[in-house]
Amino acid sequence: MEDKAIIEKIIRSSNASIEEIVQLLEGDEKLLFESADKLRSKYCGEEVHLRAIIEFSNHCRCDCQYCGLQRLNEKIKRYRMSPNEIVQNVKEAHDAGYKTVVLQSGEDSYYTREIISDIIRDIKKIGDIAITLSVGERDYEDYAQWKKDGADRFLLKHETADPNIYDMLHPHSSFERRLQCLRWLKELGYQTGSGFMIGLPGQSLETIAMDILLLSELDVEMAGIGPFIPHPDTGLNHENTGSSLLTLKAVAITRLMLKRPHLPTTTALEVSTGTNAFCAGANVIMRKVEPHRYRRLYEIYPKPEGSEKTILEERREVVDYIKSFGRVVSDSRGDAIEIKK
Repeated sequence: MEDKAIIEKIIRSSNASIEEIVQLLEGDEKLLFESADKLRSKYCGEEVHLRAIIEFSNHCRCDCQYCGLQRLNEKIKRYRMSPNEIVQNVKEAHDAGYKTVVLQSGEDSYYTREIISDIIRDIKKIGDIAITLSVGERDYEDYAQWKKDGADRFLLKHETADPNIYDMLHPHSSFERRLQCLRWLKELGYQTGSGFMIGLPGQSLETIAMDILLLSELDVEMAGIGPFIPHPDTGLNHENTGSSLLTLKAVAITRLMLKRPHLPTTTALEVSTGTNAFCAGANVIMRKVEPHRYRRLYEIYPKPEGSEKTILEERREVVDYIKSFGRVVSDSRGDAIEIKK
């Protein structure tokens, strides 16, 4: 079957085989990107949603083999933001115009269920702000309490749909545990996000196809797909960076398959290539807003240091950037997109 016929079938049925996805990953990107961009316009419009991300702790219990925050990395300087710092940071982002904040950290048990509950409740007093949590694997009771307190969304990337690769790269956990957490989040009514990396050691095109099919099975409302970037202080420091083109193709196929999810152009893609995924169906961009003294310490992978500007100055820059390629900045919270049957 030609690529065009496969694309038309996926758009029509929201379904594909592993073999069909692999063929698109191997094929020419022009028609794929054009088709994904048309679907993005149909379901998401011309708006780009800006998310403020606050990376509030780089302490982590985990030993993820690719991550600079891993517990065994003794070279990193660790930090934690206090609850008051976090809430004040959210207020500054809200004052600058952000309608969504992503609270992200390593898996840091210092922030108990009660501490995070207090943070959520205090943020909700500021105004109509959507809260996305990204704090890793926690107990069901934690997730349930935070949803009750007012958390709207949860981002928990599955990283790879190959159980063998997952378990090899995550000796502290298991693939089944990660899936269980994602199913809990959906059950509790979170707008749920997942995602994966392109270029992990041992990954194949079939693995990437499995990743996309898993996103479909989970029926995620958002998905982050970015290239693997080796960190010098991990055991994978000599591996190659993941392909930016393959990353864009995966984003595009995800748009064709799932239609409605919010798809960000990831920081990893921008760092590794200077490109973005807006040509391939993406409609979201995230920007760090935590104090600069913390930003340079939250190093999952190496990132160049930028100049220190205010949150408002940085937001104005990204607004100009979005307008430069003909898109508009959304003034909404960017909640889950529902498709009318």
